[in-house]
Amino acid sequence: MSTPLSVPRIRAPRTAKLGEIVEIRTLMEHPMETGLRMEAGRTVGRDMLTRMIVRANGEILLQAEFRNGTSANPYHVFFLKIAGTTDLDIIWLDESGRSAKAQARIAV
Repeated sequence: MSTPLSVPRIRAPRTAKLGEIVEIRTLMEHPMETGLRMEAGRTVGRDMLTRMIVRANGEILLQAEFRNGTSANPYHVFFLKIAGTTDLDIIWLDESGRSAKAQARIAV
């Protein structure tokens, strides 16, 4: 059985004004091994995140696909215009089918 993904972090304001543009930050601790690196004469196995999905109130706002060039511990910042109280879900998926989710609520 594979080990679970770490718990992703999300930083979002707890409150915002209607129409305000807020900054959202997210970090996923993950080694992002490409399967090309050698360690002690052996190849380190491939272990890559493949996608990040951002949903606000259930609607997909952003999807990002990751490739070999993505660094370890991916960190992303994006901005969101608040149209009302917003429930954010950020879901990370990897090649093995594992997933991890971070949640935040921004109240108006």
